[in-house]
Amino acid sequence: MDHPSPSSQTTPQTREAPILGWREWVGLPDLGIPAIKCKVDTGARSSALHTFHIEPFTRDGHEWVRFGIHPHQHDATTEVWCEAPVLDIRRVTDSGGHSGDRYFIATRVQLGPLLLPVELSLTSRDTMLFRMLLGREAMRGRFLVDPQASFIASHRPSTPTAQKAPE
Repeated sequence: MDHPSPSSQTTPQTREAPILGWREWVGLPDLGIPAIKCKVDTGARSSALHTFHIEPFTRDGHEWVRFGIHPHQHDATTEVWCEAPVLDIRRVTDSGGHSGDRYFIATRVQLGPLLLPVELSLTSRDTMLFRMLLGREAMRGRFLVDPQASFIASHRPSTPTAQKAPE
């Protein structure tokens, strides 16, 4: 039985799509994070951001959330504090099979020269190597992934910066 070649299964749109490695540096400009190492995860449906001390509040009649981020791997002292409108609260099942409700926000991700809108779930990723996952929904129709490559679309920032927590 003949199987179609991989190139015949791609659309003209995907053949022109930029290629990502399995990990990339991304920026979250709306959250004040110039660089965070991100795992490009085709096995994850949604994108996720490591956060701590998630605190919901109301602003102008709308639900918002305040949270902290440790943007650097292996560094729990550098903190960035953020606020964002709540997009949704959804039940998410993690890779270990555990389900829980998570806050989702809409923000922009800087990936190389591209700035794209994404939905991020806020969760503790303290035990995970990467502080952020870029899931299938954020990549769908936009990128191809080379699982053998790293940092194709982005380069390590020379001096990532962050803000210390408010006193």
